[in-house]
Amino acid sequence: MEYQDYYKTLGVERKASADEIKSAYRKLALKYHPDRNQGDKQAEEKFKEINEAYQVLSDDEKRAHYDQLGSAYSSWERGGGRGGFDWGKWGGQGGPAGTRVEYSGDLSDLFGGGGFSDFFSSIFGGMGAAPNVDPRRQRVRAGARQPSYEHEVDISLHEAYNGSTRQVDLNGRKLNVKIPAGARTGTKVRMKAVGPTGPAGQPSDVYLKIKVSPDPRFRRKGNDLHVDIPIDLYTAVLGGEVKVATMGKDVLLKIPAGTQPNQSFRITGKGMPELKNPKKSGNLFVKAKVSLPKKLSSKEKELFEKLANT
Repeated sequence: MEYQDYYKTLGVERKASADEIKSAYRKLALKYHPDRNQGDKQAEEKFKEINEAYQVLSDDEKRAHYDQLGSAYSSWERGGGRGGFDWGKWGGQGGPAGTRVEYSGDLSDLFGGGGFSDFFSSIFGGMGAAPNVDPRRQRVRAGARQPSYEHEVDISLHEAYNGSTRQVDLNGRKLNVKIPAGARTGTKVRMKAVGPTGPAGQPSDVYLKIKVSPDPRFRRKGNDLHVDIPIDLYTAVLGGEVKVATMGKDVLLKIPAGTQPNQSFRITGKGMPELKNPKKSGNLFVKAKVSLPKKLSSKEKELFEKLANT
């Protein structure tokens, strides 16, 4: 069995920090994601390798076990590689006490791809069968937890406001998943018992991990929204009304005379709905961006001069 260099796969040093590993994974996963490389088998295989490497290096326990294996394998190579490397002591029950694998991250084996390598399955027994072992004959270790799966889904702020539906292709099954109104980045939507059978013999759960894309107009802070609106000088000085776009219908906002640049106004209940109580919403805060005229007519200039001299 061939040794897999996960550090080389992600292009990081062996002393790389968790943040460096995560950053390298995200860049490579974005580059080789199947959605961006449709029909490219090489990119698909690379994407699987990247995910496999990240499953190990992003977990302290699995990384430590892998590093110990790497040191032993390097010593064996330096010694001339005589007698064959003893893989048996590193796999399955030979690993550190309690070692187990839980699926997480953007796993292509669930969403249309293939499984993990024999190297991974052998070294981290409990996820899948080692080579030449019938998985139906494997014994579940005491304390083994049911694995769960995560898959990141991008939605817009408008979808987060209104709620949305995503169709997920899960091993050939098309499932419609409802994303609730008020979802935010990090929200997890549970798909109960739709994944592969785990060590406990029960179908595993799949979680859609929500990522809300930045909106070009609104800024979100909790359940409150913030937006800038341009106001001409005359409205700021004399007062008036301006139309404000919200996530729903436009509203008219009364601007009092003497409004100052960057003055903020609150429109109650026009923010994001609460995730667990969609009938209740945050507020919309409107910041006045007073726009000064770049060119003045002779009459306007005369009036401003009079004001300046009063």
